[in-house]
Amino acid sequence: MKKGYILIFLAASMWGTLGIFAKLLYQFNLDPFTITFYRTLIAFSILLLYNYSNDFQIKRHRLPFYALYGFFAVFLFYILYLYTVKISSVSFAVLLLYSAPVYSTILGYALFKEKITKAKILALIMVIFGVFLVANLDHWDANKIATVLGLLSGLTYALYGILAKIAVKNEKPEEALLYTIGFGALFLAPFSHFKIPYESLPYLFGLAFFPTVLGYILYNKALQEVEVSKASIISTVEPVVALILAYLIFRETLTPQQIVGAVFIILGSLILHIEEKRV
Repeated sequence: MKKGYILIFLAASMWGTLGIFAKLLYQFNLDPFTITFYRTLIAFSILLLYNYSNDFQIKRHRLPFYALYGFFAVFLFYILYLYTVKISSVSFAVLLLYSAPVYSTILGYALFKEKITKAKILALIMVIFGVFLVANLDHWDANKIATVLGLLSGLTYALYGILAKIAVKNEKPEEALLYTIGFGALFLAPFSHFKIPYESLPYLFGLAFFPTVLGYILYNKALQEVEVSKASIISTVEPVVALILAYLIFRETLTPQQIVGAVFIILGSLILHIEEKRV
């Protein structure tokens, strides 16, 4: 087995810890804006040191694009996802986050004229059906806000990927991430509380380092050996890892209906990634 495959698995596993760290930080009565601000600030500091050690130079003409990127891919995406975790569960949030391939397919067709094949249509139906099962419409009143926010987090996650395709055409991936989370931190600052419990610092550092910096570095390193299309297929292990950790740490469980929905969402996402490889 290529070392790259192991690195992708590890990267996806790191991403799967995002909701876990958020849930742990909520025990300190921190709000999503403050958690996300410190996540981006710490990650930005680490990446700034890394980039400057590699002769990094600011490209001022690219700043407006990254301001837009940071708003959608950091400010909106992180807040929507973490708030969904706050009012529901890690399991619920990560499964609705994986509605992203539906939006990616539609946006890919609209923006890049990417083909929508029969397999993609089948996969989209599977994901949408899975979302309905996970959202549990029989209890819509209780799940309404969490479902809407979770689906919106999926949309912003898809936008993250779309904007990333544009970004890496002009900058190195680590530079693109630096710009993006830097602007995200600026947008988050006015809504954040700067005074935090000292006990929360290890968890904030863990949130910034593991699912943000380390996950990214592992994935980027793996792409030196593995095709992007194959990497995206392996990375669908992320929600599986999140579900397992949520059960082990918080004893979160899904109803039988939601388990079926989870299977449909993950398989549908997997089919879309495989089909993307073929097209």
